[in-house]
Amino acid sequence: MQPAATARIGITAVGAQLPARRLTSQQLQDEITAGGRLRLPERTFEKATGIVTRHFAADDEYASTLALGAARRALAARGLDPLDLDLLLFASATRDVAEPATAHLVQAELGSRAHALDVSNACNSFLNGIDLARSMILAGRARRALVVTGETPSRAMRRDPSGAEQFRAGFAGYTFGDAGAAVVVEAVERGGILDVETETASQHWETGGIPGGGSRHPRGDEYSYFRGGGTELRGVFEKIGLDILTRVAARTGLGWDDYARVLVHQVTVPYLERFVEATGVPEEKLVVTVPELGNVASATIGVQLDRIRDELASGDKVLMIGLGGGVSLMTMVWEAS
Repeated sequence: MQPAATARIGITAVGAQLPARRLTSQQLQDEITAGGRLRLPERTFEKATGIVTRHFAADDEYASTLALGAARRALAARGLDPLDLDLLLFASATRDVAEPATAHLVQAELGSRAHALDVSNACNSFLNGIDLARSMILAGRARRALVVTGETPSRAMRRDPSGAEQFRAGFAGYTFGDAGAAVVVEAVERGGILDVETETASQHWETGGIPGGGSRHPRGDEYSYFRGGGTELRGVFEKIGLDILTRVAARTGLGWDDYARVLVHQVTVPYLERFVEATGVPEEKLVVTVPELGNVASATIGVQLDRIRDELASGDKVLMIGLGGGVSLMTMVWEAS
């Protein structure tokens, strides 16, 4: 199964899945403030975040459900059977259960028999999964991989804050929406993944996250909600983010004009506007999803890629920029085949 030394590995198909349930930020705000626990001016959520709507998974929909829907779309786009896969990576900040790996739940429903495992690195999980799939194919451990994500961060959103303090601590969670995405990764004759770069600042791991579910806090609802400061996270990203883009440009020789599209993780509209201001990326290169979908965690870039895949021609280059709690940044340069 050893690939040729000059093998190119690329993304050959993409799929996405959004839950049917859709609600406005004002509807969410009304739910959070029901019963008089909090009093907020009309459209506070929308004005603060720029998020107008988002999709929430139904009670009988899970992270694996959204991943499965996206996976089937990606396989259909490539004309593949599930048994054509020999590697399945569930790469997400969300999971169905603590054990086993959610990849097995997806695989059981999909009907594949691939080597299956989870990849978890907050909102960078999906890009990390693509990179791991590429690496395993280059190492001769797989021929064709399916990388899937299913994100249901809405379930880590505190719906009944006791007061202003709990509300402020969990406010970043009110940016969330749910979504799934999937890509097929395999050898290609031209193009493919040209460059990968990472930057990690793990000393900031406490900046934001969901503390529950691990050995520190295995049980207890209080630890199951997202908590963290969006402003602090943004400060860390801005401090280390520009350097990674400078390194990519120096190594690849590519500037903004060389990219057909730039896909970036999106948390809020003000956050995205600050990204544009700090980096100088032309706004027309972006695929703006956050006003419509909110922060869909690691599914963000996959959903954006699904939306532009049909408009890309062979040779078009796409820059993907991931941001994740922990804190990590990741870039990937991909050329359409």
